[in-house]
Amino acid sequence: MKYFISLGILLLIVWLIWSGHPTVFLISLGVLSTTFTIWSVWRMGILDEESVPINLGIRPFTRYLPWLAQQVVLSNIDVAQRIVDPKLPIDPAIVYVKTDAKTAIGKVIMANSITLTPGTVSVEIEDNRIQVHALNREGAAEELSGEMNRRVSELEGSR
Repeated sequence: MKYFISLGILLLIVWLIWSGHPTVFLISLGVLSTTFTIWSVWRMGILDEESVPINLGIRPFTRYLPWLAQQVVLSNIDVAQRIVDPKLPIDPAIVYVKTDAKTAIGKVIMANSITLTPGTVSVEIEDNRIQVHALNREGAAEELSGEMNRRVSELEGSR
């Protein structure tokens, strides 16, 4: 029941933010569409702790998301420099990054965070490691440093 309530509140908040005009008509449409969505999810039987990870909470994300945004900006700068300056090497590599995430959602957050970072793409998750294609070996070394792993583990409450 807590997942249904959490999903309903989240969907209604998103509806209100994206609609931009809090009129009675739009709010009633938001309640109607939220109710229909929750009913559909209930009928499909796909609502669980992975689809609505309320156990993660909001507080850890307030520390993780700014750090991830910083990494994305730094990686963007690095990739742009490699494109513009022919002296900087582009040496593609496939590496395996260890993850200490205990849950599937933790592993997915880690893999998606790697893919969001320019110059790296998560290819496959195998047990407790993620196969990553990196634009250069230096970028791969940064992924292997373990900082992202530590932060994702902290985010899911493993550490």
